[in-house]
Amino acid sequence: MKPLHRHVVNTSRKVLCTAALAASLTTAAVVTNTPTAGAGESEPTPDSPQATDRGDARLDLPGLVADPPAPPGAVAPEGGSGIPGTALDAYKRAAVSVAAALPHCNLPWELVAGIGRVESVHASGYGLKSDGSTEKPIRGPRLDGNGYAEIKDTDKGEWDADTEYDRAVGPLQFIPSTWKTWGADGNGDGRRDPNNIYDAALGAGLYLCAGDRDLSDPAKLDQAILSYNNSRDYVNSVLGYMRQYKEGGVAEVPNPPAGNYPTPPVTAPLPTPHPPAPQPSAPKPSSPKPPAQPEKPKPTAPRLAKFELVGDPELKAETGAALTPGAKFKAVLSDGKPAVGQKVVFAVEADTTGGTVFQADKKDNAVVLTDAQGFAAVPGLTAGPKDGTFSFRASAYDADNFTVVLKGTVTAKPVADLLVRADHGTKPLEAVVGTGVKDFQLVASYQGLPVAGTKTSAGLVVKDAAGVWVPVDPAKATGPYFKGQDGKKLFTLDLAPSGADGKITLPELFTTDVEPGTYVLRVVTPEKVELLLELKITAPATPDPTPTPTAPTAPTPTAPTPTATATKR
Repeated sequence: MKPLHRHVVNTSRKVLCTAALAASLTTAAVVTNTPTAGAGESEPTPDSPQATDRGDARLDLPGLVADPPAPPGAVAPEGGSGIPGTALDAYKRAAVSVAAALPHCNLPWELVAGIGRVESVHASGYGLKSDGSTEKPIRGPRLDGNGYAEIKDTDKGEWDADTEYDRAVGPLQFIPSTWKTWGADGNGDGRRDPNNIYDAALGAGLYLCAGDRDLSDPAKLDQAILSYNNSRDYVNSVLGYMRQYKEGGVAEVPNPPAGNYPTPPVTAPLPTPHPPAPQPSAPKPSSPKPPAQPEKPKPTAPRLAKFELVGDPELKAETGAALTPGAKFKAVLSDGKPAVGQKVVFAVEADTTGGTVFQADKKDNAVVLTDAQGFAAVPGLTAGPKDGTFSFRASAYDADNFTVVLKGTVTAKPVADLLVRADHGTKPLEAVVGTGVKDFQLVASYQGLPVAGTKTSAGLVVKDAAGVWVPVDPAKATGPYFKGQDGKKLFTLDLAPSGADGKITLPELFTTDVEPGTYVLRVVTPEKVELLLELKITAPATPDPTPTPTAPTAPTPTAPTPTATATKR
């Protein structure tokens, strides 16, 4: 079954005169656009987020706007309540739709109308349109724990324009997390928007009927309303309006225009239903006084009319890399001027990358105000640690929700498939005992191109009995070593990741007290790409012996040789 088209929805505003037709039309919207939670879902309770003390979006409206009299000739008893036509149609549609989907619930449309009256006065003062939307956004107080419950943001500002705390939104005042579960498409336009009274009324009906509730049972009815707002005064006020609409009759009145009405103080009491007026016993005199007309609203200021992407952002990056979209969004008012100071919410959603976040605060959402020209620049992002995709949402809020959604892609970084010596040498690294091996570099590459960020570890290895390289036993090792921060010997060390040029610098290898010999150092990546480096450690050279000098010896004296002499006689 195809979803309802808008012209079918609008044509059937005066439905309900033919119940079968109404059931078939509204059932189509329910069946083809079912909410996340369906029939039989466990029922919400008074401790559900929706039931917390969250305030409401009622404006301080003049009596004739809040409770307009039935117009002359309206098919309603004297004293009957006036409800804006679009709101009345939405409430009745919701009841028929729920009756078709959950016939055991016995949901009266007057109950949904009672909630709509208490929560937002049927969206009066906000400029309710015939399609169910409003000219002005309907948002309750900020739920930051100051006067109301504290509920941290659950929708990244998608519905309430607040990325820090939640606010109740729309004419039925849904908490965003509640809408995520119970959101429905009440007008068949393919969207589930809590700001649209058709969608909100259907979502409220399904929420009240959850857990197979039968609302004809007073106890179940009481529980249902308490699960919407855990307040006895709230229950009494909603039931009072429900009875007023049932017993006193209801007339359709024109949708009131938007106006600049104040919001009531925090301590403002809940509205009190007016009891139905007694039926007159005789016809009233002719020429009755015409009903007073509502006060004319003051002119409204220009509102946001356009929100568009400027530029062609490149939302692609490698895992963990900086991602600068280089684009901005422009907001324009209805008078053609730039929307200055417009709040723009940027959010990363449907993320399969393990956490693509904004660089500034490492969150998946950010709020930017437009500048004097109405531009909001997209903040820088950091790609997630895994390859995958994400949706990038930009939203601006005013009377409508202006949203642009882009797709982003994160690809895995190339993994090094080769480790080589930076000097391209093949000879062993040589060092003499007592000297170190310094400033030696490797290069990590993938298909011949350098790879940045490659992690490696280096360690001394020996072959085991099976001929497999295994780490040395630190307790017995006598080969070259690294030093830890405490100065202790380390025979295995994690190296700093490779730089942009793919280079990895090996820390100094010390050889003090190392036995001369040949050793093997293995450098390996987590993917088991390795490089074996042969280290040749030699003993210091032994100097040649120096001859010891001897003292010169004195010459030995010799006896004179005797000579013959003549003797006188």
